[in-house]
Amino acid sequence: MNPFDAVMIIVILLMAGAGYIAKALTVSGACMSFLVGASVYIGFSLQGFLILLLFFSTSTLCSKYKKEKKRALEEKLEKHDRRDYIQVLANGGVAAACGLLYAATAFPVYMWMFMISISAANADTWASEIGSLSKKPPFYLWTLKRVEAGTSGAVSLLGTAAGAAGAFLIAAACYFAFPSVSLSSILLVGCFGFIGNVIDTLLGASVQVRFRCQSCGIETERKDHCRKPTIKEKGITFFNNDVVNLAAILLAAFTGGILILLLPI
Repeated sequence: MNPFDAVMIIVILLMAGAGYIAKALTVSGACMSFLVGASVYIGFSLQGFLILLLFFSTSTLCSKYKKEKKRALEEKLEKHDRRDYIQVLANGGVAAACGLLYAATAFPVYMWMFMISISAANADTWASEIGSLSKKPPFYLWTLKRVEAGTSGAVSLLGTAAGAAGAFLIAAACYFAFPSVSLSSILLVGCFGFIGNVIDTLLGASVQVRFRCQSCGIETERKDHCRKPTIKEKGITFFNNDVVNLAAILLAAFTGGILILLLPI
């Protein structure tokens, strides 16, 4: 390991610690962030780490933005804006795996999968965090009826626009960070990043587990509410929000990465 790499590993460690101090990460989340950051740096050097940092910083800002207005949504969500190791792994695990695989093989598909995975993770975070501030209730995907904000499988115009912006911000950053890539390829990175957000919504509307509180009747992602166990209402038990995020990112990254590799662009 050369001196610059050693310094970067220390920087990644310090930034993970800063995330904990800023209450953006739990202790386990900070540890997993370090592992994800180090893995990405090993595979894609400073450029890759900066892309990851752009995702983490912008998604954290979106989570903190108008936090008080989102307070009511916390009753519906399984977890809050302080990420634990599972949340970090769900959003950055594909990127970390791609970094290590690319370092070992130098196979280009892992580079494309890395870009798309970060684009998809950013799209989903922006869509959720900014979309929840929409003045109008979102539409449920299957029925097109308006439902409460925070409902899995629901979409709004504001959230959809935010998701597209989040996806293409990462794509644009990748274009400048990796000068060898073509503009047409980067446009596909942004498109598949947004598709990842769409897949997330589809999974949320179909297989994500939802519970109902026995006391207040609220629909929630939590297994307990009002100090009582909740009752499963729909979905697959193990398909919680983290599994949905990981599955959506992996599907978008894999299909998009293969397509970009095969197309003559």
